[in-house]
Amino acid sequence: MHKLPTIDFTNKRNLKPGSTSWLATSIEATRSLEEYGCFIAEFDKVTTELNDTVFKGLQDLFDLPTEVKVQNKSAKPSHGYAGQIPTIPLFESMGFDYSNTPDGVKSFVDVMWPNGNEAFSATVLAYNRLAAELEEIVTRMVFETYGVEKNLDAHWKMVTYLCRVMRYRAPEKNDTNIGLVPHTDKDFITVLHQNGVNGLEVKARDGQWFSVELKPSSHIVILGDEAMAWSNGRKQSRKEFVDEEHPLLFKPFDHLKFLEFCNKPENRALESAIKAYCGV
Repeated sequence: MHKLPTIDFTNKRNLKPGSTSWLATSIEATRSLEEYGCFIAEFDKVTTELNDTVFKGLQDLFDLPTEVKVQNKSAKPSHGYAGQIPTIPLFESMGFDYSNTPDGVKSFVDVMWPNGNEAFSATVLAYNRLAAELEEIVTRMVFETYGVEKNLDAHWKMVTYLCRVMRYRAPEKNDTNIGLVPHTDKDFITVLHQNGVNGLEVKARDGQWFSVELKPSSHIVILGDEAMAWSNGRKQSRKEFVDEEHPLLFKPFDHLKFLEFCNKPENRALESAIKAYCGV
């Protein structure tokens, strides 16, 4: 029986770069990502009060009329509103880039609430900054564990901190009870947080699916398809990961073009979109 590893990001000793505890936590996180592609992060900087306020604000957001929500548009695939899809009728989602900055949040809020919503803006910005902090810690740990920390600055310059909020409504009569079809994330790292309703399942290497239960203070850190290509398949390429024993598995690719490829109907059910798109 599989159980997703839980890693402690509440102990300050684990978060001091260069310390013995940091190195041990880095190795634990990286090995968990290699084995399962994700892990549970105990991260208490998101307080109970902030957690509750975030989900109250998201309830108000999703209660807006559909004609308002569909104005969440983006030229980037999989970045704007998604919903009212016959094959996944329970699913609805919105998203925006640079979500850990005031300008990024404002660009989204101004569309949803033309007269402004300061409370929602402040809450979402506070949460997204903490989620970005966790993502940056894990990213640094992974880069350092693989000995490629010299590439961190270049990596962070490309990160846009997409915030994607999702809601799954309760099934009605004759509805499927599946919220979303099995898939892999298409980005580098996802930090996922739930509202206390557990529904996430993870597929292990042996093909077994198992459910994940989270406490309110927990987040799930997930490595996406970009990380698989970046690490030359070590996480489930960079030149540092390629040698005689580990030949190149993925060609260089453009992230937005990869998203466009994934967004085509004929490619949505691919078992490994990244391998189909740029695998050698």
